[in-house]
Amino acid sequence: MRHAPPLVLLALAVALPAQERGAWTDLFDGKSLAGWAQRNGTATYAVEDGAIVGTTAQGSPNSFLCTERFFGDFELEFEVKLFDDALNSGVQIRSWSWPEHENGRVHGYQVEVATNGEAGFVYDEARRGWLSTDRDDPRGRAAFVSGAWNRYRVVCVGSVIRTWINEIPVADLRDDWSPAGFIGLQVHSVSGDPHWRVAWRKLRIREIGDGGGWSSLFDGKTLAGWRVNEHPDSVSVKDGAIVVHGERAHVFYDGPVCRASFRNFELSALVRTKPGANSGLYFHTRFQDEGWPSQGYEVQVNNTQADWRRSGGLYAIADVKEAPAKDDVWFLMEVRVEGKHVVVKVDGKVTADYVEPDGVERPDNLKGRLLSRGTFALQAHDPGSEVAFKQVRVRLLPE
Repeated sequence: MRHAPPLVLLALAVALPAQERGAWTDLFDGKSLAGWAQRNGTATYAVEDGAIVGTTAQGSPNSFLCTERFFGDFELEFEVKLFDDALNSGVQIRSWSWPEHENGRVHGYQVEVATNGEAGFVYDEARRGWLSTDRDDPRGRAAFVSGAWNRYRVVCVGSVIRTWINEIPVADLRDDWSPAGFIGLQVHSVSGDPHWRVAWRKLRIREIGDGGGWSSLFDGKTLAGWRVNEHPDSVSVKDGAIVVHGERAHVFYDGPVCRASFRNFELSALVRTKPGANSGLYFHTRFQDEGWPSQGYEVQVNNTQADWRRSGGLYAIADVKEAPAKDDVWFLMEVRVEGKHVVVKVDGKVTADYVEPDGVERPDNLKGRLLSRGTFALQAHDPGSEVAFKQVRVRLLPE
């Protein structure tokens, strides 16, 4: 059987026209480790003969050399060589390192590098283990060549992850836990002190579309991945939107994306208010059984209700006095959080631009109004308020 050439395979894989692919960008300049930072472990990384060479270290846990940038939808190419067949390695994609996750342990998708027939399949490092459950194709299992430079191609588009080794298709996975993250080169932990080595070269990437990295938090049909407190009847799904209408309640995102733990991000949603409606969109918050959320910031949603604070402001922190949108019309609300900086936009216009001061102290009723990490929540304010949210999506930013 004659196999399709690699470019045909790639076109079939992502079904995107060529003009939607960005230009190739080198991740490694062949001379230095500029643009990379080591996380975890004490393995050494050095540049030798135009390659990044990683060497195991005695007593070290898994080590990772990681890009400083995050990537979402992309095509990645590199060559990798194992100098010692007993060494297991990998390349992280869409991965993270957070203090809250095992004290900063790198976690996320890993494309395997090994001589045992597992190369090219996808493992979820420090989370769920193997995601590639179908690893029986003999052609894929034999794609990695011992003692040689092996050419990898990895394509990530939305929830689709596909890999090739030496132009042979290996993994074909659907998973939506991690929409974006860094790329990392792993040197695995070993017993003793064998000084085993793995090397990478010709690392390059090109983004697909706008770079992607967006993940939907709402399926448009159900409240799957969301959790409602105190008055569940106040939250429903109608005509592809989450509708909040009734006694006070908050619906918190509790789904798989980023394990509902967000710090730096871009969030966007389409919002529609009925006349006299009041609501809010919380971030960096956490679930509580009742009451107004005590942790995190609230982005006000209110165009005509009696409360003078209008849509697009950070409630009681950076308020907006004039409504930037109208009732009964869908408007786009965007929230960007990066470090201490928060920017809110309504229909593309900046409505709040706030930098949280270091060591800021809040009054007693706003003690938790601080940037930290958390999930999102939508507010049902009162029986007279009806607000709808749809196309709720998020994109992670580097931390």
